[in-house]
Amino acid sequence: MMFWGFSFVWVKIVYYYYDPLTTVFLRVSAAAVLLLLAGFVFGLRIMPLKKDYKYLFLLAFFEPFMYFLGESFGMKYVSSTVASVIISLIPVLSPVAAYLIVKERVSWLNILGIAVSFAGVLIMVLKADFSFKETPEGVALMMLAVVSAILYTVMIKKLSAGYKPYTILTWQYIFGTLLFMPLFFGFGLKNFLAVKPDIRLIGTLLQLVIFASLLAFFLFIKVVEKLGVVKTGVFTNFVPVITAVTAYYFLPEESITVKTVVGIAVTITGIFVAQLDKIFFLKRTKT
Repeated sequence: MMFWGFSFVWVKIVYYYYDPLTTVFLRVSAAAVLLLLAGFVFGLRIMPLKKDYKYLFLLAFFEPFMYFLGESFGMKYVSSTVASVIISLIPVLSPVAAYLIVKERVSWLNILGIAVSFAGVLIMVLKADFSFKETPEGVALMMLAVVSAILYTVMIKKLSAGYKPYTILTWQYIFGTLLFMPLFFGFGLKNFLAVKPDIRLIGTLLQLVIFASLLAFFLFIKVVEKLGVVKTGVFTNFVPVITAVTAYYFLPEESITVKTVVGIAVTITGIFVAQLDKIFFLKRTKT
């Protein structure tokens, strides 16, 4: 959660140099190269069954392709703190997708939690006269990232039974690189060639790739195995808090206001409420 919390600040720092398209292509392609190198060095198996290529491609289409398009361009228009809070809605809205796609039950606590969480986001993105403090385009793009991540989770459930995390992540980033490549060479190459990288840019990009794109995913998948999806999801509530504090110290254009603190608190409360019934259910089944 710390790595993902930091990542929203790292992205903002990279934006001082590169546009969103260049940033996300470098992030995704570098992750693919590192995973392939690791597979070569350690002799890890990555070849899937022929029938599963289409599912792995669809997985990569939702994330990283659509997710990073929404997140990367959305963060051009909203603060890193607001971006992280919107992204933290993913575990809250997942039950809605589960109900629509696989007809899983949605409880009243889920609905209440969703409503409270959205209220928290509105507190941060709206002014007193109900006009947008953050641009509507930015909020819409961040919500595109949320929807893409939820659909990605649905695909993960389908693939995780047959493949190890390394195999899934490797193909996720290989197909992601192929999807972003035409956009990069068509619209981002000029920006990439115009920038002279310095130590700050290179260091921040490496942090994004190694910690946010690779290590955080591996740690998250491992923790899900040990604690389960519900208990692990609770920890995502800390991402916007980590982002807000980190952004305050490292991004001069961002500040922590009373309104921001209230909005974060309301959103996190909603996230907890939405997951209460699942946590209580797990406790009952263990006792």
